[in-house]
Amino acid sequence: MHPPMITTNPHAALLASPGMGHLIPMVELGKRLLTHHGFDVTIFVVTTDSSTTASQILQQTSNLSSLNIVVLPPIDFSSKPGPNPSLGEQVAIAMVESLPLLLSSIISMKLRPSTLIVDLFGTCAFPIARDFGMSTYVFFATSAWFSAVTIYVPVIDKEMEERHANNHEPLLIPGCESVRFEDTLEPFLSLDGPVHEGFLRAAENIISSDGILINTWQDLEPASTKAVRESSILGRFTKGPVYPVGPLVRNIEPRQEHEAVLRWLDGQPADSVIYVSFGSGGTMSEDQMNELAWGLELSQQRFVWVARPPMEDEASGAFFDVAKGGDSGPEYLPNGFLERTKDTGLVVPLWAPQAEILGHSSTGGFVTHCGWNSVLESILNVVPMVAWPLYAEQKMNASLLEEQLGVAVRAKVAEEGGRVVSREEIAMLVRRVMVDEEGVGMRKKLKELKHSGEVALSNLGSSYESLCQMTKVCELHVQGSKAKAQGA
Repeated sequence: MHPPMITTNPHAALLASPGMGHLIPMVELGKRLLTHHGFDVTIFVVTTDSSTTASQILQQTSNLSSLNIVVLPPIDFSSKPGPNPSLGEQVAIAMVESLPLLLSSIISMKLRPSTLIVDLFGTCAFPIARDFGMSTYVFFATSAWFSAVTIYVPVIDKEMEERHANNHEPLLIPGCESVRFEDTLEPFLSLDGPVHEGFLRAAENIISSDGILINTWQDLEPASTKAVRESSILGRFTKGPVYPVGPLVRNIEPRQEHEAVLRWLDGQPADSVIYVSFGSGGTMSEDQMNELAWGLELSQQRFVWVARPPMEDEASGAFFDVAKGGDSGPEYLPNGFLERTKDTGLVVPLWAPQAEILGHSSTGGFVTHCGWNSVLESILNVVPMVAWPLYAEQKMNASLLEEQLGVAVRAKVAEEGGRVVSREEIAMLVRRVMVDEEGVGMRKKLKELKHSGEVALSNLGSSYESLCQMTKVCELHVQGSKAKAQGA
């Protein structure tokens, strides 16, 4: 390794794991560090063999040429996982496979990074960072509540954890709401399985980092942000400080492609359209697609629905490739649905410009899978939600939205052990958000949360100050490295 050039600015390398839900917040954090806190920023993007990823990355960063994006060569891990690997296992394998690519990229840089920031899946890169004398940070692109669970896992009461997994008792988290078994995370479904082992290993790496960033803010989650920061609660388990730095979301871009969706919205009354999207990776069964179509029709509300071909028994079927299944047309929708709803609804295949749709004055509700990016975008655009979680920590997010914040109603299956949300339930939930007084109350709460989020990011706001504190630590690290190099 040749010695790096010494710079005065902290240089942050951000490592984004596969999936748009991981990439978007990393890009937004990079933009923030670059434009508001004086960092040089390089974003390393781990990709799979998805042909859509590169163009999506360019869309995210086209207006910021000084952001250095390095798209690592695609990882082909189709032969690597064992039978039926979980989504988390697939992402983790992709990250390990990417390490030689990351190492060679860093070695070739004239201006070496001084800090490495990874997401939940990227802690396997910490040894590389430490070999180069870089400080290490983890960025949770999700709630402080989920972050608290992760921080607590390495030191959790094992008997309580077993009662949660085996007897379905609540998972008690110091300083936070407990997690009901119905909303639990996949690692707690099998305590001796590889998913739990991988989660525990990642959590141990996370609490050993020099700092933890979370895409939330104090007023959104006062109890959980206090719990992860204070040394009397969960803060004592982390080596470095915890910094709430949100809400970091993608800005609305000038209209370019997909203008047809926005033009259609232009012709609708204010707050009259329910937007239906299950994120960049969410998929559902054919039976559920049918019920959703009938539910939207029964609700008698205008809608924009981002629809993907159904996939049986695979809630995250499009995670690695948003175009998975191809644009196979509307044959998976009920007969006559498009004709009957042509004046009130718009079905968009595969993908739509979500930030622009949620920011449109005609959009009055959002049926969402509760991915954290979608949650934050909905809050900041004052759009009440129908919470329909599919995978990962989305059930916890749904619980937070409905029970703690009061800005969503939650979809539930018809009967015990059932797998399909009925058309009647869907229609009722849509009307609760769009027509009933309940929706009015949600909008009032959302306006308050939006304001608090904007204040948090403004000068002297809590999230702005958090990033200022982290910046000072990174600057001291650069100065220490410079002095060490000069003394060598």
